[in-house]
Amino acid sequence: MIDDTTVRRATPAEFRAAAVLRWRSEYEREADPPPPSEDYVSRFAQWAAEHADTHHCMIAVRGDSVLGAAWLALTPRVPIPPAFDRRSGDVQSVYVLPAERGRGLGDRLVGAVLNLAAEFGVGRVTVHSGSRAVEVYRRRGFASSPQLLQVDVSA
Repeated sequence: MIDDTTVRRATPAEFRAAAVLRWRSEYEREADPPPPSEDYVSRFAQWAAEHADTHHCMIAVRGDSVLGAAWLALTPRVPIPPAFDRRSGDVQSVYVLPAERGRGLGDRLVGAVLNLAAEFGVGRVTVHSGSRAVEVYRRRGFASSPQLLQVDVSA
């Protein structure tokens, strides 16, 4: 089977499609998920445009259809003597439409995000994964680290 799906950076015109995917990722487990609200889609696309320097969207596209998306969030790090311009990256909001899962699109999106991180000279990339995607990240070289800790400060 020939795969005619392309994984590439999203254009600003495609941020609305990325918004719909993000909406679907939040509501897909509901029996009767609500359709994306126009307010959310518009605000998301505006947010993505305003944060284009720090949040980079990769999409999986077949024809005119956006089938999946993944984001690379970049954060500046405190300089050290041998490296003044340092950044870390975080993989965020990876989502593939349910009908397209099991075909390697999630893996391709994560690979594209990692390639983009390398282009930006990122030294470290993290991810907070859902349980069903952990193996995708492990295949791409992600591993648990006893030094990477987190706390929920909202509590």
